[in-house]
Amino acid sequence: MTRSQRVAFVGNSLPRRCGIATFTADLQQAIAATARCSDTAIVAMTDEGRRYEYPAAVRLEIHETQLEEYAHAADFLNAGRFDVVSLQHEFGIFGGEAGNYIVPLLSRLTTPVVTTLHTVLDKPTTMQRRVMREIVDASTTVVVMAEKGRELLHGTYGVAADKIEVIPHGIPDCSFVGPEAAKVRNGFSGKAVILTFGLISPNKGIEVMIDAMPAILRRRPDAVYVVLGATHPNLVRRESENYRERLKARTRELGIENDVVFLDQFVDQATLLDFISMCDVYATPYLDEAQMTSGTLAYSFGAGKAVVSTPYWHARELLADGRGVLVPFGDSAATGREIAELLTDDLRRHALRREAYSYSRTMTWQRTAEYYLDVYAAAASRYRAKPATRRNSPSISPAPPEINLTHFYSMCDDTGLFQHAVHSVPDRVHGYCVDDNARALLLACALNVPGEERLREELTAHLAAFVQNSWNPVTRRFRNFMSFDRRWLEDSGSEDSHGRALWSLAECSRSDTNASRRKWAAALFAEALPAVQSFQSPRAWAFTLLGLEAFRASLPQDVRAIRLQSLLADKLSSVLRATESEDWVWFEEVLAYDNARLPQALIVTGASAGLAAHTAAGMRSLRWLMTLQTTDTGIFRPVGSESFGSKRARPRAFDQQPLEATATISACLAAWRVDGDIRWKADAERAFEWFLGSNDLSVPLVDLETGSCCDGLHPNRVNENKGGESVVSYLLGVTEIRRIAGSVGECRRPGRLRALTDQVH
Repeated sequence: MTRSQRVAFVGNSLPRRCGIATFTADLQQAIAATARCSDTAIVAMTDEGRRYEYPAAVRLEIHETQLEEYAHAADFLNAGRFDVVSLQHEFGIFGGEAGNYIVPLLSRLTTPVVTTLHTVLDKPTTMQRRVMREIVDASTTVVVMAEKGRELLHGTYGVAADKIEVIPHGIPDCSFVGPEAAKVRNGFSGKAVILTFGLISPNKGIEVMIDAMPAILRRRPDAVYVVLGATHPNLVRRESENYRERLKARTRELGIENDVVFLDQFVDQATLLDFISMCDVYATPYLDEAQMTSGTLAYSFGAGKAVVSTPYWHARELLADGRGVLVPFGDSAATGREIAELLTDDLRRHALRREAYSYSRTMTWQRTAEYYLDVYAAAASRYRAKPATRRNSPSISPAPPEINLTHFYSMCDDTGLFQHAVHSVPDRVHGYCVDDNARALLLACALNVPGEERLREELTAHLAAFVQNSWNPVTRRFRNFMSFDRRWLEDSGSEDSHGRALWSLAECSRSDTNASRRKWAAALFAEALPAVQSFQSPRAWAFTLLGLEAFRASLPQDVRAIRLQSLLADKLSSVLRATESEDWVWFEEVLAYDNARLPQALIVTGASAGLAAHTAAGMRSLRWLMTLQTTDTGIFRPVGSESFGSKRARPRAFDQQPLEATATISACLAAWRVDGDIRWKADAERAFEWFLGSNDLSVPLVDLETGSCCDGLHPNRVNENKGGESVVSYLLGVTEIRRIAGSVGECRRPGRLRALTDQVH
């Protein structure tokens, strides 16, 4: 005898008003009613700003925008030892870009996943395609409700045919009865009833049916069109009930306001079935072909109703071979003609009813539950158990977000990038600095790659102008701090800010799209470079070395650049050797800020200049740093600012700042490109996940809707201010992660360097 299964569902749940919620609740109840299931539970998705009185079947809820709750839900499901997790997927119900917050949940599960795809897009965006692939890869089996879904999954997404199952949408098992008794109960006795039900929104095509009514009424004056359903909650949030009022206004324009009845209700199943029972014709005039499934169509068809529909994918399959009537999209004349024909031809209408009812008997929820349980059992038998996902495993967070420059642009004016913000509002009191504007110029260069949105040209020009204006030809140094009224607050900035300005100029000379600006950047870089020879700051050396690597890419034979590159790399390696001990593999007696840039500078310099000893030293120090920046549970924990100045002490956990995560991403990817060890890439990805909520507080710092980034983590909360350094740090980090997503072959594997760096791991 087959062992009884324990099934957990992840999706929307009643009393939330949507089709996915109804489907999840119906499927859960149908499976719980079988002898083959011993326990069911629902993990319910809750939309932003809403609260629901969930039934007992809902054991846990996830607030869709709270990334940390997805990880908690995965832990809950793993601890519950369910035999299978049944995911109900629709792009709009999960947080993140294209709903990508669901992917970390799936990646942590130690249970087979069967995903029901309620939508399969034929023309997905890049992000939608990426998220879909991640979901499919994490699933043992995927279920669609129509053959068209199988076709798209196989052809558009490359999903193996044996991974796809087709299970039609379930329906209540109701009797085949005539409509008259239900008409009496609902107050429509003596009427020819046309029904549309479901959440109302513009894509349902209700306007088409309203425009069809005058032609129907000419042939059946007793006809009434009943529109049953509340307005979609998302539409109400955007525009209140304006759409419903426009529909009513249209009925008044046509003089049919008494022949179209709007019932603004979200009804329970028994009431819904009674309304369906009373109709003579069910109409689904949807406007979009790409409708993979429709619960309203399935329910009406399963109740044995004559259906007139536009040929969206689900309707085209379900109503094929004369089981219903299809009319062109948006064609009110054809819609009116076909419905009028059915209402005046009792024999044809009843024949359609009998055909629909007979065909749908395999779709009852009892039968559907058995189909799903068979799929669950097969998935469990095929599934190979995996250990709980560790945060230090060499796998990427699944889908890097799209670049969102909204907040970044709000932090800039015609002078440049503001230093600070009060929450998300630019703080003019603290003005500007060359540090942040140089970072922003680096971002402008980093976005000059195919597939990314470049910075606006006028803003890139402002950033370059800021760096130019910061140059003080008298002191031969860059100034750093400028007030809001454009007064420089010093004659010379720090050595570190000078090095960072040089780095941005060098990258601009290599990567800017404007040839004139490239020449400007190269000239100012050359003019400002000599000052570095007297600097004592290892970070200034490191920033300059990163700049020299970029500068030499366009001018490889520049003698002065070659000489200074060798000099600074020797200095950086020398201070490492002087300070290094068995338990302190670092360049200074203390850890401070932007730490990973120091080993990164040695790694890239050694690789580009063929100085393997420098590369090995950089690898060694970076691995030591990563050991300190990785917790026992495998998450990234950057060196906290409370550690700054503490001599040879283990770093403190707080405050954590975005700058450290970005530097770590860059350094680890530099190491990966040199020796090809996938663990470096995993370290970079974990550092990026810190932005998204894989951190000590399990709280995301980034708002993907605006592209803003909080200034850091305190011991008990995030710093809600979202300043210039933070947003640029995040954007630089996500740009690098997007560039290497799926690009394992990008790394170089020179055997001589690999031999030198094997000791690092």
